[in-house]
Amino acid sequence: MKKVSFALVLASAMAAMVVTSAQNNWSNFGQDPGATKFSTLSQINTDNVAKLTRAWTFHTGDTSGFFESGLIVIDGVMYFSAPNGVYALDAATGQQIWKYETTGTARRGPYYWPGGSGVGPRIFSQTENGLAAIDPKDGKIITSFGVNGFIAGLRMTSPPVAYKNVLVTQGGNSTVKAWDTVTGESRWVLNLKAQPDDPASATWLGDSLKTAGGPGLWGYFSVDIERGLVFVPVEKVGNDYYGGPNHGNNLYSDCLLAVDANTGKIKWYQQLVHHDIWDFDLAAPPALVDVQRGGRTIPGVSLITKMGIMFVFNRETGEPMYGMEERPVPQTTAKGEWTSPTQPFPLKPEPLARMSLKKEELAKVTPELEAHCKGLWEKYNLSDAVPYMPWKEKQDIVLFPGAVGGGNWQGVMVNKPLGLMITNVHNTGQWGHLEERTAGAGRRGGGAPPPAGAATTAAGGAGRTGRAGEPPDLPENVVAPGTSTAPSMNKVTPEGGRFWDAQHKYSCAEPPWGELIAVNANTGDVAWRIPLGEYPELIAKGLKPTGAPSLGGGITTAGNLVFIGATIDGIFRAIDARNGKELWREKLEAPAHSIPSTYIGKDGKQYVAVPAGGGGFLRSPTSDAVIAWRIQ
Repeated sequence: MKKVSFALVLASAMAAMVVTSAQNNWSNFGQDPGATKFSTLSQINTDNVAKLTRAWTFHTGDTSGFFESGLIVIDGVMYFSAPNGVYALDAATGQQIWKYETTGTARRGPYYWPGGSGVGPRIFSQTENGLAAIDPKDGKIITSFGVNGFIAGLRMTSPPVAYKNVLVTQGGNSTVKAWDTVTGESRWVLNLKAQPDDPASATWLGDSLKTAGGPGLWGYFSVDIERGLVFVPVEKVGNDYYGGPNHGNNLYSDCLLAVDANTGKIKWYQQLVHHDIWDFDLAAPPALVDVQRGGRTIPGVSLITKMGIMFVFNRETGEPMYGMEERPVPQTTAKGEWTSPTQPFPLKPEPLARMSLKKEELAKVTPELEAHCKGLWEKYNLSDAVPYMPWKEKQDIVLFPGAVGGGNWQGVMVNKPLGLMITNVHNTGQWGHLEERTAGAGRRGGGAPPPAGAATTAAGGAGRTGRAGEPPDLPENVVAPGTSTAPSMNKVTPEGGRFWDAQHKYSCAEPPWGELIAVNANTGDVAWRIPLGEYPELIAKGLKPTGAPSLGGGITTAGNLVFIGATIDGIFRAIDARNGKELWREKLEAPAHSIPSTYIGKDGKQYVAVPAGGGGFLRSPTSDAVIAWRIQ
């Protein structure tokens, strides 16, 4: 562990003076519109967190997994969604107040709008009938919104956001859509696939702009209320591991977009993966962070990615906060494929997750794991992995991170008094090779742009700081997209799914297999890092914690704490945000692949709560529990 700087200690000592008032609510999935996941509450702190005890447990009755909803708490009432409905609970007792029966809810929860323009608050939730406006008092549909309370046809995996009375949602068919929060009328539509009149269309080579596919959305938005900006992390386009039909850098796929909330025009963008063939799509909520430099405050926005890279930009201009450069990466030899000669890397912070693997770095935690991993390496003639290694035909390769990260959808926690950006990452690789597949077996997401005449907005381009120019011409090995001779490929993994011992979920790379990392927001340097997660059977053998895979994230507070339960070991932890020291833990019914909340209940006590649903892509045990703790 790195030594904590004097500046960090001083910042900790001054935290109480910086925080002048505490918010009692947890009003968004990330606490505030800027998704900082920071609470000014300090009733629970590093001095007393060891006394934390379970206050209540609520069961939804649905144990299907993917219970990742944010827990929104307003004036002592908790709102969330599960696969079987939208709920309101007394946040101090866990007693159900109401339930709106539905299926098809967004995996990561609803959104609470506080009201305005002469109308009261409402909860916007994905339901089986589309986006619904629900009255938070009684759980009934507000029929004056949309058509009888619904915008039919919307399908979202993460909650919408609002700026004043503009509600911004995932739109489907490669769009972001905005609606009036009161009436449900359409406000604007933004195409995520560059349109023909947009200079960024030059990043779609050959006839690829004419193909049906376009970038999708599945992650979180965030909002800079002061500047009227919505930040959008965009998914990749097409097949997760083969981009043959879509040559070029494919703007605006894998981009962080800063969008004018009133008009839907792009103010600036940065593409973080060029022509993504690794399933490295963006999903985390871009977190607002202030950077102190030269006696002034620079407004920033921070994004953790599946690559395990944290990108930080000036949120007004899009300029990289600590510098950024394009670095050469290996090039494809696969039929019909195209790869970008370079990929973007920030100069700081350093990549937070493993991006390479040499044979001598194979795990040696146990003799059995060493034999297993070495056996895979030799059986399949694997070679050392480097960042952005392209998939090969018939010859297997190893790649770090894998498709679940690195980072994923959890986002960065911003502890403003400490000046820290904190995130969890894990080091789970993937491996395999390309094989030709039957036509029509495509991937999820994407879709054609709206038909001619539909309401659209072109990219504004103002303040653009990245590279929007045309990529290199198609190399000789590439067949032009749309031609009858163009192959179609899928990635195939011979055994084990990920590059690990699948029975135990031990990575084939040396530990740490999961980490919690704090980055100094003012310098971009790593302040501290610790292994996050463990395996009981390895601890029983006297081994140090190895860290473990995780999905979901944590929160941080003015009590100098981080709360997180995302790891597959199913342990909910309280960690000192100043240095990474674990202060408290409790074993849960299932891993909390979600984001916790903290708030003041109607009894005046501070609570910490989290959905512990398990399941998900890491195939954790499942549960239907929402759990809350307090100090008695």
